[in-house]
Amino acid sequence: MVDKSRPIGIFDSGMGGISVLGEAIRWLPTENFIYYGDSANAPYGTKTKDEVIKLSEAICEHFIARDVKAIVIACNTATSAAAGYLRDKYPQIPVIGIEPALKPAVETMSVGAVLVMATEMTLKEEKFLTLCDQVAVERKVLQLACPSLVKLVESGITEGEEAELAIRACLNEVDYSDVKAVVLGCTHFVFLREMVKNVMGEGVEIFDGNLGTVKHLLQVLEERNDHETTRHESTIEIINSGGMDLVLQSQRLLNLYKFL
Repeated sequence: MVDKSRPIGIFDSGMGGISVLGEAIRWLPTENFIYYGDSANAPYGTKTKDEVIKLSEAICEHFIARDVKAIVIACNTATSAAAGYLRDKYPQIPVIGIEPALKPAVETMSVGAVLVMATEMTLKEEKFLTLCDQVAVERKVLQLACPSLVKLVESGITEGEEAELAIRACLNEVDYSDVKAVVLGCTHFVFLREMVKNVMGEGVEIFDGNLGTVKHLLQVLEERNDHETTRHESTIEIINSGGMDLVLQSQRLLNLYKFL
């Protein structure tokens, strides 16, 4: 008999994927989770593809040893670089990736340009370029790499003057006067959602890939008859390669996500 109580492993280059964990807890409150944040090696977005694959593989080996029933890559960069490799290496377990929510942004906002804020690797990888060709061939898509915002969230800064100045500095790199939709293509940026919206002004909608990723996870678990639905006290374990202080910071971000 399948042990449906086995945990789900979720990982990110740091603390950004805590937003995906938070969304997963909302939708799958009876599941158990292990979250691995690799803050010691953050950011992934400025590393080579091979480096990201190696780091992602090491985390997945940890998850496999913990007998997880699914792995969620809560990192757009790691999904772009490593998802295919990980699925080939671990065919026995579903590996769920995340991608920028470009399709919902294009479908919801029928006019205006779309701004995708992400890491350098996410924007240059073939996966994202193919996504643009599939869903936004007739729309203007602006691409903006924002590595400074990853570092901001890793430092625990999600609001206030410093966050606003950092967001404005990033946005100064593009002409966003015609932008009607902003896609947060990095899970770290989800914690800056309201700040980005305030800076961009009225009439701009913000999108991220968290909900779509969690719905996909739920669908896969149900198809495999592996979704735990028994009411019990779920366990949520947070690990961070940067040490216990970052585990505590991750827990604070998880509490913050409840109010986003």
